[in-house]
Amino acid sequence: MEQTTPSSGNLLKAIGPGLLVACAAIGGSHLVWSTRAGAEYGWQLLGLLFLANLFKYPFFLYGQKYTAATGESLLAGYERKSIFCVYAFLGINVLTGVINIAGVSMLSAALLAGFGVTFLTIPHLTIVIMIVGALLILLGHYRVLDSIARLVIVTLTISTLVALILALREGGVAPPDFEAPSPWTWASFGFLIMFMGWMPAPIDLSAWSSLWMFSREKQTGHFASVRETQIDFHLGYGMAVGMAVIFLALGALVMFGSGETFSSSGIVFSQQLVELYSKNIGDWSYYLILSAAFITMLSTSITCVDGYPRALAACTSLIVPSLFPKFRLLHGIWIVVSVAAASVIILQFVSNLLQLLGFAAIISFVTSPVLAGINFWVMSGENVPEEHRPGPVLKALSWLGIAFFVVMTVGFVYSKFIA
Repeated sequence: MEQTTPSSGNLLKAIGPGLLVACAAIGGSHLVWSTRAGAEYGWQLLGLLFLANLFKYPFFLYGQKYTAATGESLLAGYERKSIFCVYAFLGINVLTGVINIAGVSMLSAALLAGFGVTFLTIPHLTIVIMIVGALLILLGHYRVLDSIARLVIVTLTISTLVALILALREGGVAPPDFEAPSPWTWASFGFLIMFMGWMPAPIDLSAWSSLWMFSREKQTGHFASVRETQIDFHLGYGMAVGMAVIFLALGALVMFGSGETFSSSGIVFSQQLVELYSKNIGDWSYYLILSAAFITMLSTSITCVDGYPRALAACTSLIVPSLFPKFRLLHGIWIVVSVAAASVIILQFVSNLLQLLGFAAIISFVTSPVLAGINFWVMSGENVPEEHRPGPVLKALSWLGIAFFVVMTVGFVYSKFIA
């Protein structure tokens, strides 16, 4: 019988995959979309932020809980239901993975340039960041990723909380007679979809945390119980949601109503982001804000360089079972392929980076009903012990979430092509 109260030693060994999900979520979602939501619409999208996180909650939970309950990865559960589920996941990840790696890495490079690192152009600096991230993963494997995540979470939490306290002391910058634009129009619907697509992260990241559990087991010699896994998950997910609120608050407090408009260039956007914060809080805070932003994006970049290829390698080994013993080699090959493809995108689409990120966020949302439905189907399977299958509350929340994703996707199609 599983322990109801895990020992502190085993719990510490279990914690890790959930924090990595938080690292991946905080970058693109929070720094880009949460900040822009606050900057453009003030506090109006706070409710939608909570709603998106609530409806995605069960599907992220299923990723880790399924693995703890069955001893196999979530993607193995996909294959158990139908190999076409694996192909669907593979197609979605190939489409969005390379774009996301390119986008978050270029924003990392643009922020790094703010420290005076100008001996390379932004595109070439981006490629260097991706190569360094790839080498860290290839040489240090999960151990390096786990160490980076813990350092980043502590540093980021402290720096963003300090920035929020300073912003609260200064108050908002919007003039009293400022009329806030409404996000509840068909013209704004595309932004809402992009905002929710990465809030707190794409649902396909649920497969990453499932795979990271096996890497954590190899590192510590302990395979997390369902109870330990739930603690790890809620720690990471709660942190991701909390950070989303903080970044939206920062955008609302120091940018909303300032009269500034954001550039569509990722490079210019990152510079505007830091300068606008420091201008409103104080010039002395420039490097504090820059450090928080850079750490956020770098953690996301390195985590994505590991996560997307890891999931693609898992899909490949499920489609071709004879390759399963060579998983580490497959992971390395997919890392090299992903970084190479991302480098091509960076060199070709520098000025349209935020548009590419927006495209990836939209794809992430419109594919949410598919991945959410499969996750729910897998977690409800007969191979899952009955006590760990979704109960009435999770079932209701799952169906509501799937319905919400479908309705919003239909609304997006209407706003884009009909309205």
